[in-house]
Amino acid sequence: MSSKILSLLVLLLLFSCSKKETEKIKPTIGDVTESVYASGVIKAEGQYTVYATVNGTLQKVNVIVGQSINKGQTLFELESDKAEINTENARLAYQISLESSRYIQDKIAEMILKVQSAKDKLALDESIFNRNQNVIKQGGISQIDFEKVELSYKSSKINYESAQKQLAQLKTQLKNDQSRNANNLRLNQKSQSDFIIKSAFSGQLFDILVKEGTLITPQFPLAIIGQSNSFLLELEVDENDMVRVKLGQRVLVTMDSYKGQVFDATVEKIYPIMDERSRTFKIEAHFINPPQKLYPNLTAEANIIIQIKKNTVTIPKSYLINGAYVLVNEEEKRAVKTGLSDYEKVEILSGLKSEEMIYKPK
Repeated sequence: MSSKILSLLVLLLLFSCSKKETEKIKPTIGDVTESVYASGVIKAEGQYTVYATVNGTLQKVNVIVGQSINKGQTLFELESDKAEINTENARLAYQISLESSRYIQDKIAEMILKVQSAKDKLALDESIFNRNQNVIKQGGISQIDFEKVELSYKSSKINYESAQKQLAQLKTQLKNDQSRNANNLRLNQKSQSDFIIKSAFSGQLFDILVKEGTLITPQFPLAIIGQSNSFLLELEVDENDMVRVKLGQRVLVTMDSYKGQVFDATVEKIYPIMDERSRTFKIEAHFINPPQKLYPNLTAEANIIIQIKKNTVTIPKSYLINGAYVLVNEEEKRAVKTGLSDYEKVEILSGLKSEEMIYKPK
């Protein structure tokens, strides 16, 4: 029994020794790529979420998922009894104002005649007044008679000005009444039309997020629409990396839906404001050669290429200690100066030659 135990211990010791052998490599000459990590989703071109602008109960859904949608097409109808009543009341008020306007127009016609009559009388009284001014100087008329002529002239002038004001007021009243009631009717018609939810763009209906009978608010998403044959990448970049991202940079994209494949894209748009909650910036990228099939909201990961350095000394990141040292002769630590790095390897600028052996830290 003891001999078996001894044999087992020997085997374990040998196995342990073989496991403790340190991995070692020499630096390689190759390319190193500096990139910025980003993550996000696939979105359709022009993809947008449909919302209502008023509160109401969803009365009817006029579309089905997957169908093509035209701009201005009715998607949903909300219950709008109150809005219809308000619109009808506004229409009645507008019709009444039109009927009233005929009466005011008749008054305006009468007032125009009064203004003309007052104008004619003023012209006559003014002429008499002017003549009598010369007559009184020659003593041909008494002071009392002249004052009567003067009073008549002044009275005619006041009547004429008063008639002009009344005419202007009637015209203003007619204009204001018609405008007010017409505007009120248009506002109520617009309010009623808000209960009919239409598509703002042409595209494909990807999803309907509500059911008939649901109480709808302006914050409640109703549907998602976008282009079915054109997609883009909506990516989020950490604020610490954003300063290095520029338009036109190459993007390497991977997706769980296409495992093992890498797709090329280009940075096309940068949103110049940070999301305070996630501390990220949003960018858009377009595929150079997109996958054969894509769907909205597929997840994606990306590396935005900042720069590529060729024919440089590189080592795996796992062989670097604290970002500044490597192991030589198994136990000796040596300081090195690093340059570019990617997710696998790092550039060695100085402190290590390509023919030297380095050891993986334990």
